[in-house]
Amino acid sequence: MPIVNKFIELETEAGINIHNLTPQIEAILANTSIQNGQVIVFSRHTTTALAINEYEVRLLEDLKNHFHKLAPPTDKYLHNDLHLRDVPPDEPINAHSHLIAMMLNNSETIPIVEGKLALGTWQSVLFFELDGPRRRNVLIQVSGE
Repeated sequence: MPIVNKFIELETEAGINIHNLTPQIEAILANTSIQNGQVIVFSRHTTTALAINEYEVRLLEDLKNHFHKLAPPTDKYLHNDLHLRDVPPDEPINAHSHLIAMMLNNSETIPIVEGKLALGTWQSVLFFELDGPRRRNVLIQVSGE
């Protein structure tokens, strides 16, 4: 069974931002011979996340607002006591970002059927930056026959 590993590189913006990875994943799949199998999408960062949902501007704003209610950046978090931890000098105050990431997923698996992602009509693969701006990379692993 062939396995293809590729990375999607992202330059993210400040704060929470959401990116639709579906076109890049479809392009990676199109450059393989795999007709049936799966795509694993894996975020390699602790303050990012993945989800499959609708990529609609107003919903994305609703999500950002909801995340800020669940883990307000201004709340007191032990992780943010940088003076009590061994951290690099540029370590950000980002406990809220870690908490939001843990409420979501760091990977998604999408079936491949007849050479296409088997996503539903309104489904997209969403990448959540929770602590930007940063340079991020996401592993795309395509396998099958």
